[in-house]
Amino acid sequence: MNRTYRHAWKRACAALGCAALLTTAAHAQDAQPNGVTESVVEVPKSAGIFTIKLETTVYKPAGDGPFPLIVINHGKAHGNPAFQSRARYSAQAAALVERGYVVAIPMRQGFSRSGGAYVGGGCNVESNGLVQTEDVVAALDYMTRQPYVDRDRIVIMGQSHGGLTTLAFGTIVYPGVRGLVNFAGGLRNDTCAAWEDNLVRAFETYGRHAHYPSLWFYGDNDSYWPKPLPERLFFAYTSAGGKARLVDYGNFQSDSHGMFASRAGLGIWLPQVDAFLRELGLPASPVHAAAAPVNATGTPAAPHKDTR
Repeated sequence: MNRTYRHAWKRACAALGCAALLTTAAHAQDAQPNGVTESVVEVPKSAGIFTIKLETTVYKPAGDGPFPLIVINHGKAHGNPAFQSRARYSAQAAALVERGYVVAIPMRQGFSRSGGAYVGGGCNVESNGLVQTEDVVAALDYMTRQPYVDRDRIVIMGQSHGGLTTLAFGTIVYPGVRGLVNFAGGLRNDTCAAWEDNLVRAFETYGRHAHYPSLWFYGDNDSYWPKPLPERLFFAYTSAGGKARLVDYGNFQSDSHGMFASRAGLGIWLPQVDAFLRELGLPASPVHAAAAPVNATGTPAAPHKDTR
């Protein structure tokens, strides 16, 4: 069953009442400054005859909406994905909520408290990214059923492994998605022969089947993607037909790979993303002040760190 048909079947199934199998429960909700809420919900994902739950952080502006939606795909840290902490990207989400967006950050299958096992794909990077997109679709199917979400105004973002996932998602036609943002996207497996060539081929394939415009961010002192790999990825993607704009922001601290996850990176990517959102006909200016979410103790949340 191809991806487009499988996705269409799921949406039809939901419309016919199969959604009764896809119940979800919020197991945490914290009120934040200016009426913003941070919730952790369990997003259902069909896995054959079973349904697994994806731990998902949702930030929502004050009010009833409907608000445009941004989904942020997290990176992959070293070690067992099950031991990876829940991605929050608190400062980054706050800046987007300030612009009137709902932000959803799903932990993909096998990560953190999400169900199932991480599906790698060995040295087949292209396959890895495509498998990850199934979790993005599950998150979108859930979020677009919420009355406070504008299902016609959606942007997908991703950091590192989440950036790869975002570009792989771009091969899928999903109603309401306007564009993609890739922060240092890729997947590095040093145990694979010619791993850089594998990654370039994956990006070429994603570009050949791309459906959305995209904005890319890569730095010069990235510990994962040595020069000129980012340029090779961009050339492979755009030469195959993908529409993208590359922002090379030079050196960032000790490792440009962590730019997006750092509060210090906001001044680099946010103006560029604002311009991209305007090109897509989406909100790109603050509509109200939104402080970074805080923990239950009232202390500011620590910035999220991804290494891949």
